[in-house]
Amino acid sequence: MASPDPRRAVESWASSPAVRRSMRANRRRDTGPELRLRSALHALGLRFRVDRRPDVAIPCRADVVFSRRRVAVFVDGCFWHGCPTHYAAPSTNGSYWAAKVEGNRRRDAATAAALEAAGWQIVRVWEHDDAARAAQAIDALVRRAG
Repeated sequence: MASPDPRRAVESWASSPAVRRSMRANRRRDTGPELRLRSALHALGLRFRVDRRPDVAIPCRADVVFSRRRVAVFVDGCFWHGCPTHYAAPSTNGSYWAAKVEGNRRRDAATAAALEAAGWQIVRVWEHDDAARAAQAIDALVRRAG
């Protein structure tokens, strides 16, 4: 007789199987906002690295990295990073999500501080920001950094 799958024995953090499927389908990289920003940056003639650690001593991955210019770009989702304009706490599992988003905010701040202390310039772009305008601002920063 086969033993039960131990992964199924653990209580899920999701409020329903549908929520679990939805959350598991979220991508870590190559999201729509990231692709739009990268396309706009590329159209401006910029070349960059994708989903890389800016500094090997700092445990984080930036969405776009300009290594020689020491500029790291993070594209933040409104829900996951607690956008002050668009974030709305879910009604189900509210305390779990509040703690999760607050932890993400603290991690983002600590990451930015560590990278800045190591000589990096940090750019944070919200998923709702206009990609072309964000790309122009990043272009100006990258060219000044050189």
